[in-house]
Amino acid sequence: MNFPDHTVEKIGGTSMSRIRELRDTLIIGGRTGASLYHRIFVVSAFGGITNLLLEHKKTGEPGVYALFANDDNDHGWLDALTRVAEAMTEAHNGVLDNAADRARAEEFVRDRIEGARSCLFDLQRLCSYGHFRLSSQMMLVRELLSGLGEAHSAFVTALMLQRAGVNARFVDLSGWRDESECTLADRITTGLRDLDLAAELPIVTGYAQCSEGLMREYDRGYSEVTFSSIAALTKAKEAIIHKEFHLSSADPALAGTDAVRKLGHTNYDVADQLSNMGMEAIHPNAAKILRQSDVALRVTNAFEPSDPGTLIDSQPAKVPGVEIVTSLDVVALELFEQDMVGVKGYDATVLEALRRHRVRIVSKSSNANTITHYVEASLKTVRRVVNDLEGAYPSALVSARALSIVSAIGRDLSGVQALRRGLAAFDESGVEVIAAHQTPRNVDVQFAVPRQSAETAVMALHEALISGPKHLNQAKAA
Repeated sequence: MNFPDHTVEKIGGTSMSRIRELRDTLIIGGRTGASLYHRIFVVSAFGGITNLLLEHKKTGEPGVYALFANDDNDHGWLDALTRVAEAMTEAHNGVLDNAADRARAEEFVRDRIEGARSCLFDLQRLCSYGHFRLSSQMMLVRELLSGLGEAHSAFVTALMLQRAGVNARFVDLSGWRDESECTLADRITTGLRDLDLAAELPIVTGYAQCSEGLMREYDRGYSEVTFSSIAALTKAKEAIIHKEFHLSSADPALAGTDAVRKLGHTNYDVADQLSNMGMEAIHPNAAKILRQSDVALRVTNAFEPSDPGTLIDSQPAKVPGVEIVTSLDVVALELFEQDMVGVKGYDATVLEALRRHRVRIVSKSSNANTITHYVEASLKTVRRVVNDLEGAYPSALVSARALSIVSAIGRDLSGVQALRRGLAAFDESGVEVIAAHQTPRNVDVQFAVPRQSAETAVMALHEALISGPKHLNQAKAA
């Protein structure tokens, strides 16, 4: 499959809530005729819908999936599914003006919601016989529910564009009522097989049902994997993610809007470091797909369509320098054992405990008798790991401490002296540095600081390494 000279573009959930605005700027804008096409749009669900279907990404508030998995409150998941239908209706009524289009969207929601409701009821009845275990089917339930949101938003977006005179085409990769078993590549190839990109604008679901199981592999990052796989398989000239902001050298709210700089150009190495720090330009697995396929990624501000945004490719920096400063709240898990010197196995035991409790490692350091892992998890979860390690090593001292990691990242930090200059900036700003770390790879420097000092540390580091001293006082005054 090869469509010459086209782009694959993704619109995220928050931006999808403003899709009418994007119709008139990003998607249509001043385009007419053939210039409307040669693009493939991959869409997420409307903002908040996936949270209602699964669970709230930030707060953990249960959605349909979580309530179904713990169905001990008289089918609470049924009420949750009704709330999803209501939220979908509210979303498409805010997008569609034409009564006939609204009726078609309502029928679409009714078909998908009632189909999911029947499926979940049947699954509960089947598992009540005892020979079948609901727990073994829950990942498939998660996959089924995930596809509802993207199918709805893609269908509605296609309707909206058709009403505006664009030959848009709804491409459903969610596998709805499809009995075939296929890989992700096959699902994409089949879905796009007979497209005419010179005369059609495909609106594709961000979820794709496949034998690999996108939710199992990537959880909520599945839409970016679908997006990058489409770009790779169709040999796109560029993959574009439209976000609500530019990739900037720091959070403008901290460093000051006049001090931050749009990155403009960086590489996948920096994108990986950003992902590790919880600031995903793109899911790391999606970035890997693009990098290996030699497809460049562009990250733009969806609401500034004339701005080229930031290009991410495999090119090294022409001049060394720090490109971005960011921070992440972590917990420092420290294992001290006097008898560790020269003895193998301690690190493997810690890693196994972290894996067992599904704790993500951000960074680590060690010396003769101490291993410290900086992890992204709640203190409650880390305490479970501490209990496991205290059981494995009764004579060891195991501790957990809430900190923040502040990191300076760039394609090439050689000769920049970011570590020394950062320490000096923190000393001048009164920020206590608990630990500092730089690898020979020279793409990032990390400083562990008290959580209450993280914002000050970001400002100080950005001022020292990127913006210059005149902006710090302006940011503080603001």
